Amino acid sequence: MGYDRDLSFEYNNPTKIIFGENSVRDVGLEVDSLGCSKALIVTDQGIIEAGLTERVEQALGRRYIGTYDRCLQDSGFHLVNEGAAFALEKGADILVSVGGGSVIDTTKAMAIVMKEGGQLRDYSGVQILSRPQTPHIVVPTTAGTGSEVTWAAVIKDWERHVKELFCDYFIIPNIAVLDPTMIAGLPPQLTASTGMDALTHAIEAIHALQRQPIADAMAMHTIRLSMEFLPRCVEQGDDLVARGQQQIAATMAGIAFGNAQIGLVHAMAHSIGALFKVPHGLGNSILLPHVMLFNLEECADRYALVATAMGLDTRGLSDMEAGRAAAEAAWELTKKIGLPQKIREVGVPENGLAEAAELSLSDGSIIYNPRMVSEAEEVLEIFRAAW
Repeated sequence: MGYDRDLSFEYNNPTKIIFGENSVRDVGLEVDSLGCSKALIVTDQGIIEAGLTERVEQALGRRYIGTYDRCLQDSGFHLVNEGAAFALEKGADILVSVGGGSVIDTTKAMAIVMKEGGQLRDYSGVQILSRPQTPHIVVPTTAGTGSEVTWAAVIKDWERHVKELFCDYFIIPNIAVLDPTMIAGLPPQLTASTGMDALTHAIEAIHALQRQPIADAMAMHTIRLSMEFLPRCVEQGDDLVARGQQQIAATMAGIAFGNAQIGLVHAMAHSIGALFKVPHGLGNSILLPHVMLFNLEECADRYALVATAMGLDTRGLSDMEAGRAAAEAAWELTKKIGLPQKIREVGVPENGLAEAAELSLSDGSIIYNPRMVSEAEEVLEIFRAAW
């Protein structure tokens, strides 16, 4: 299984998780449990138009003091600074994010600026904070990013066209409220792409250099749930059983990669996201099988585990054969749920591949990849295959 007698690890999962249909009704009580009384909702216009924030406002009752609604798909430094200033002006003592990964990451970053002052740019890096940040409750409206339980926020510097990572245990949300009714209206393609984000988190957690048994367990079950329930969510959005199980899968994947880390798929997806505005889940979905094949010689035994979790019959197969079957199964899943198969289909120009490859080398995710990557040409070859 890829472990040796010198294995040591640290496992961390401080987020309280509340799951169930209509559990969003408990948000106000959870604010009270954290000793807070002035809650600011952070969201985007699409979530407001869908009527989802109204349910949170009602649950907050007298605790609700306002909404910051300017979050965008690629959240920027300037939006975080603006949102933090707005929250302080309102006197907020807790943030409630209602949305997908960009909204949640924006809120994590706002929590830093609210507590520490200054500008977000002052806090880029890993484990530089020295105390708990502004309390944060998450109500996810997608099932994929896992950001509701992770220690990272990805924020785009719109001036330099790069995405920066803010990684710290002190920005892990305090509470995650997983309510299947809050994602029942998610459109099929967004359901599919965010679901593939979760599957990518799980597979990369299994192959990452910092892998560990507890994260493996979370990741393996994520794969089982995703293979069964993601197609159901895409085919029938109001299937609340499937929606709920996919929510659980996404959160478990977040816990898994939050401890084990990720790898080259994310480094490459971050790059084409920053340069060409490719939605993160779509980038991961297209690139995942290609990177699995690139890594196969270094972690065939780990991908054999993935194949087993996918429900593939691996009897009589070598680890290499099982790993290749797992990559093929990932491809087949993306076809089944109707996602694009090539990055050219999502707006990546051929003449931009070299720049994306160079940018991928500077992404922090790449250092945990099981196969060492030192040359941009190696990444470029994968991009070309995926193009």
